[in-house]
Amino acid sequence: MQKNNDFIIRKSKEEDFDRIMELYEYAREFMARTGNPNQWGPNRWPPEEVVREETASGHGYVCEYRGKVVGAFAYYYGKEIEPSYRVIEDGGWRKDSAYGVIHRLAGDGSVKGIARACLDWAYEESGHLRVDTHRDNKVMQGILGRLGFTHCGTIYVEQDEYPRLAYDKFK
Repeated sequence: MQKNNDFIIRKSKEEDFDRIMELYEYAREFMARTGNPNQWGPNRWPPEEVVREETASGHGYVCEYRGKVVGAFAYYYGKEIEPSYRVIEDGGWRKDSAYGVIHRLAGDGSVKGIARACLDWAYEESGHLRVDTHRDNKVMQGILGRLGFTHCGTIYVEQDEYPRLAYDKFK
């Protein structure tokens, strides 16, 4: 567990499950309202079994603000941990080393800085972070740009046919 200003990042627990699913529902609605209806919307991503498995395996995390869960994400660390990142088009990864990756970052919009707190935490944990997002997710692209991430190319994920913009940041 790490505290970042008023934010606390910790591993998710089974009792967080309903709240995490609420956060993902809010995120799907937010993305649709902001011009990104296809990233998670058509297939209602992420499914319950993915969220449960990540909690059970220790890869699920939540972001608390003043005792309330306001954000959720999955975090992995290692070398070649993300199969979708093995092939990158229109560019390339800038560093070939172990890296952290955040997936399914969602917040409830109740407080400013949720995404920054989660991304900063993961970057501090790994020193080398990779992230991807849908081409229509202008909100996330803006956040990544403000936090010093570099666009590296395009990757594809298993759950749909939409290309994802791939970013990295390292020390």
